[in-house]
Amino acid sequence: MKSRINVVVVIASEARQSRKQTMKKILIAPSILSADFADLKADISKIEKAGADWLHVDVMDGHFVPNITIGAPVVKSIRKTTKMFFDVHLMITNPEKYWQDFKKAGADLIVIHSEISQDKAAILKAIKNSGAKAGISIKPRTPVSDIVELLPLLDLVLIMTVEPGFGGQAFMEDQLSKITELRKIIDKNKFNCLIEVDGGINAQTAKQCVNAGAEVLVSGNYIFNTPDVKEAISSLRA
Repeated sequence: MKSRINVVVVIASEARQSRKQTMKKILIAPSILSADFADLKADISKIEKAGADWLHVDVMDGHFVPNITIGAPVVKSIRKTTKMFFDVHLMITNPEKYWQDFKKAGADLIVIHSEISQDKAAILKAIKNSGAKAGISIKPRTPVSDIVELLPLLDLVLIMTVEPGFGGQAFMEDQLSKITELRKIIDKNKFNCLIEVDGGINAQTAKQCVNAGAEVLVSGNYIFNTPDVKEAISSLRA
């Protein structure tokens, strides 16, 4: 577990430094929401061999978003199949009740939502104290200003470029301004925080997000529903 987290710390540092360079390291996090759940092991092995950096795990409770996906037992099972960095996105109403289960199951990064009513700072601090990385996500209608005070606590901000709940949705271009706004705030204050984007990511929209300041790209359909996974991942980096 420590080795995976140490690796991502180094990668994150490299990503931040590379913003000063012409080329920068972009991390690709395929979402298993679009994988074959009858054979997750094979699909995870495929993206790992194809050069993916992280594995993005979408957890939905049917309440916070209108869909139900997987729980900690599935994460625990797939943890045995790979050493990839697990980026676990909790789209759930009560993350304070369940995040520890996902940490024990093998999550390296745990992302909660800004829109929950609970004490987000307390949850984020607890996640970090457990040894995991902590992140927060904002829905399309949530402004960046809602999370500015939390940035010192964060390892990552996930900007949703679709309404969360289902894969395969069209990219919302009006969310690009959020990436740009957040990039300026992070750089100005030298926060140790990555920007991740999820929703409708393909070769074209990936370029838009990276140009706006994103460093981590989540993609599901574009990667898993293609005959050439390696080429799809390479095109996102390009």
